[in-house]
Amino acid sequence: MQGAGNDYIYIDCFANTVDNLGNIQTLARRMSDRHFGVGGDCIVLIMPSDNGCDVRMRMFNSDGSEAEMCGNASRCVAKYSYEHSIVKSTEFSLQTKAGVKNICVNTNSEGIVKSATVDMGEPVVYNSTATIPGNYAYTSVSMGNPHCVIFVDEITDEHVHTDGPKIENFREVFPQKTNVEFAKIINPQEIRMRVWERGAGETLACGTGACATLVAAVTNGLSENKATLKLLGGDLVIEWNKKNGRIMMTGPAEYAFEGVFEI
Repeated sequence: MQGAGNDYIYIDCFANTVDNLGNIQTLARRMSDRHFGVGGDCIVLIMPSDNGCDVRMRMFNSDGSEAEMCGNASRCVAKYSYEHSIVKSTEFSLQTKAGVKNICVNTNSEGIVKSATVDMGEPVVYNSTATIPGNYAYTSVSMGNPHCVIFVDEITDEHVHTDGPKIENFREVFPQKTNVEFAKIINPQEIRMRVWERGAGETLACGTGACATLVAAVTNGLSENKATLKLLGGDLVIEWNKKNGRIMMTGPAEYAFEGVFEI
C-alpha cells in the first residue's frame, strides 16, 4: 500500500503468525530491496494489540531498523484494518511505538476507505543552537520520532541527497539519528517539502515529517496553523490545534498489490 507515495509492505499478523520477530530486521532488508525483493520504503506488521488498543503497528525500515511511527503507514493500516473487518468502527485506536494514535477513516458509499485522519498527538519543539552539517538554521521537532526541519528558498537534490544523510547521522546533535525535512514556504497555507528519512533515504512522503514541518513553520511565524504540505508523492493536510496542542493529519491510503513472499 502507499500513502502519498510512501510505499510500505504490510503483513497481516492477524491472519499470519510471525514466529520469530528476531529475524524481522533481516526480512525487512530482503523484502524492501527494490531489485531482489518486493520493493518498499519499509515493512509494517499489522498486529493484535498488547495494551488494549484495537490494532497494533510495528514498522521496520529498509535498513532493518525499527521506527517509532509513520503517519502515512498508519493511514494504510487503518484502511486495511477497516476493509478486512479487523475493526468494525470508522474510529479506532492504533498502538505504535510512539504511543496510541486515534484514527478516523473516511469511506465512500461502498465502504471503501479513501482517506484517513490521524490524531498525531502533541509535538515537542526543541530549542537547539548546535551547529549541524551545512551550517543550516533548523528546528528540531519530535512527533514521537525525531525531525530536523530546515527552511530554504529552493529545495535541491544537493540539500536532500548530500546534506540529508550527513545530518541524519550527525549523532553529536541527534544521538538517535534523525529524519531531515527541507521545506519551502509557498504561502501561509501551502508548504513544499522533501524528506530524507532516517533508515530509508529519500521517500516520496513522510507523515510525521509533514507534521513536524508545519509545527516548525508555525513556531517560526511562517505559516498558519492549518496548511497543505505538498510532497513528491502527493498532498497532506496538516492542522495544529492550538487549543489542545494536537496535530491532525489527513491524507490518502491506496492498495498497490498483494502477493506471497517466499522466505
